[in-house]
Amino acid sequence: MDIKLEPIVKIIQEKFGATLEEFRGEAHLFVKSEQIVEALTLLRDEHHFELLSVLNAVDYFPQQTPRFHVVYQLTSIAKNLSVQIRVPVNGDNPKVPTVTGVYAVANWRERELLDMFGVEFEGHPDPRRILTPEGMEGHPLRRDFPLGYEEPQFTFNFDEIRVQKPSPKE
Repeated sequence: MDIKLEPIVKIIQEKFGATLEEFRGEAHLFVKSEQIVEALTLLRDEHHFELLSVLNAVDYFPQQTPRFHVVYQLTSIAKNLSVQIRVPVNGDNPKVPTVTGVYAVANWRERELLDMFGVEFEGHPDPRRILTPEGMEGHPLRRDFPLGYEEPQFTFNFDEIRVQKPSPKE
């Protein structure tokens, strides 16, 4: 971890009870979902993390508690620092408060997470699907999402595949 980041990490740990994990020199702080807005506001206003460079999720299925980690990667361009904030979320009803009031760019990224992982953001100004059709069921980036499979057609199995494929009615 960068020496310049250590005092900032200690402040977040003391103020929010965050736990720290280091991975390949990067700091990963784990905070509770109800504290995420306050933690990101503190990092933006007092420590100059002006860029939300990544907002994504990780699915740990079949584990249910927590099933997801919502990942916020913050960057301070002025200080040349980066920190990752993670929010563990249970799988039965994944909800996290929206951070669109802190970082405007979170608007579309939260919609992507709703669409792809099914993580809801409470208080989001426009919670609609953004990448998949409105009537679609399920969330494609969840590890339990069923994968479709179609056998490739070759000369040796041409007739078998042709029978299974729908054809236009005459």
